Amino acid sequence: MEQGEEREPIRNSPFQIKLPLYIGIALVVGVLLGATTFSPSSNNPQGTAKSYLKFRDILSYIDRDYVDTVDIEALTDHAITGMLQKLDPHTAYIPADELAMARSYLEGDFEGIGVEFNIFKDTIYVVSPLSGGPSEAAGIQAGDKIVEVNGESVAGIGITNEGVFKRLRGKQGSKVNLTIYRDAAKKPLKLTIERSKIPTSSVDVSYMVDNKTGYIKVSRFSANTYEEFKEALTKLQSKGLQQLILDLRGNPGGYMDHAIRMADEFVSGKKMIVYTDGKGNKYDSKTFAEQRGSFEEGPLIVLLDEGSASASEIVAGALQDNDRALVVGRRSFGKGLVQMPIPLNDGSELRLTISRYYTPSGRSIQKPYGKGMDNYEMDILNRFENGEYFHPDSSLYVDSLKYKTLNGRPVYGGGGIMPDVFVPRDTMELSHYLSQLYNKNVIREYTLNYYRKHRSSLEKMPFEKFNKNFEVSEKMLQEIVQMAREAGVDYNDAEFKRSKNLLRNNLKAFIARSVYGNDGFFPVLHQTDEELQQALKHFNRAQRLASGSM
Repeated sequence: MEQGEEREPIRNSPFQIKLPLYIGIALVVGVLLGATTFSPSSNNPQGTAKSYLKFRDILSYIDRDYVDTVDIEALTDHAITGMLQKLDPHTAYIPADELAMARSYLEGDFEGIGVEFNIFKDTIYVVSPLSGGPSEAAGIQAGDKIVEVNGESVAGIGITNEGVFKRLRGKQGSKVNLTIYRDAAKKPLKLTIERSKIPTSSVDVSYMVDNKTGYIKVSRFSANTYEEFKEALTKLQSKGLQQLILDLRGNPGGYMDHAIRMADEFVSGKKMIVYTDGKGNKYDSKTFAEQRGSFEEGPLIVLLDEGSASASEIVAGALQDNDRALVVGRRSFGKGLVQMPIPLNDGSELRLTISRYYTPSGRSIQKPYGKGMDNYEMDILNRFENGEYFHPDSSLYVDSLKYKTLNGRPVYGGGGIMPDVFVPRDTMELSHYLSQLYNKNVIREYTLNYYRKHRSSLEKMPFEKFNKNFEVSEKMLQEIVQMAREAGVDYNDAEFKRSKNLLRNNLKAFIARSVYGNDGFFPVLHQTDEELQQALKHFNRAQRLASGSM
């Protein structure tokens, strides 16, 4: 997976929070006819035709008579984008050259060399080669620096994630020449790698928290999500799963059919999962549970936060309204508009909002957007400034926004899914100093170096032994402080002491990631995850909900 790594695992990145604004989160399967030709609306044919002719005339005059040379195609794209901003936050126009990148996030696999990378000090660092991929087979190691691609220098040129994608991805069977710097090597390594199909995973991790509690984290709803989820659930059931935490925090959504099939695994009978309502009844629909699910009984907790959007909210809303799951965390993003992808004749795409999603109780998931795009985009920041990350917003818990679940429990609308159990964001151990360690990539660079130096002993150690016995020493902490100074981070003793325990945990987690992948990273990281720890305390309540006695 040629993918840049998140730099702060303890908070949602701006990319996670804003992602629903930039990709078509809710996709509708259908065949569109006549989408690329002008066809006036039956509601106002004269008005539509006049506006179309006006735009055509203005564009023609600019092209023919304007004093300077103008890129008409770019001007048209700009005009379209401006027009769509008058509609809703999620109707979008995607130019042809950006479409592949917009779609790649949701694809089940892609073709490339198979590395996870990070850009640090204007250099591409390999975080890890993907297991079974061509980079691993070629001998690329964690910590390697990619300095040339096909003879072109990629160090010190202001390389971006997109720039890396364009250079490393390519058709299966094509080859790419890399120049690698490795600390242990005396001279640069020259490698030729043949690209192949690289599977990507949307189920980040699944493991048993204890002898009866399972945990599954789903990062997005992509082309293979349901199958990955089913495999993870089956694996946990074979290990004695009796109760489950489904973690949808930071999940921006994706393919709705995978979300619906996932919800169906938990919802019994023919209960409603979601319905849509659009203009007229052309795009109205109702979706019900259809099959016998793998976990229709037993305590279930869903973790949500402000980064959970669209398909994530469909799952959480369906499980909450059917009294199937206890929702723990904070109010979700609030993205409940349905976009239909319409291919245009130049290879670009219009993603047009055609309806709204509603939970079984009748709640619209979509948060208000009538105050303008700027206000909408600032909503997540406004929640922080208004204190909603630390206590529930009382204005959203009023009778006018009250709905009832299948068994009569009150739930609330107003945009997003309201949790049954609110957990404030834990900031006790956060500090500016710790943030700087992430921003300067000090933690990741240190842990990669540590892994390289101790690789042989670490890889002989089973994860259970590592998790129980490995400790981040005072010496390691002082090495981090020194590395931070060299990276321009001034030492702050009070902030260092405030974040010390969290820093220990994060260092151990990233070392575990280098050795065991996500199967080691998340179990360590979760030891300081307040939302998960709170969820574990509420399984009695989830049990009452599952048994219908709540």
